Amino acid sequence: MYDVIDGSRFANGRMFCDMGPAMADGLTCVLDGTVWTRSGWVDPSLDGVSSFSPGGELIGRIHLPEVVSNLCFGGHLRTRLFITVAQSVYDTYVQTQGAAFP
Repeated sequence: MYDVIDGSRFANGRMFCDMGPAMADGLTCVLDGTVWTRSGWVDPSLDGVSSFSPGGELIGRIHLPEVVSNLCFGGHLRTRLFITVAQSVYDTYVQTQGAAFP
């Protein structure tokens, strides 16, 4: 995690969260600053989607039977979480709203 200086520079790099042996790759954010990331590849018990508070604390995890390849929020209100895995696409409605990216 970095501080953005003058809208163009990064400073004060620091660890956002420690996912242990899980490998995070791909993330999305919601309006309240919560970060959702896919995790897995190391231990099947960690395969899925993890949600972290803006301070980096684990809020929860959605476990899936396959390794997650990506995730994003969609739908009219961006309250539907789409999760792609090895051979499937999962979706679920959540009680939060994904941030809009240009």
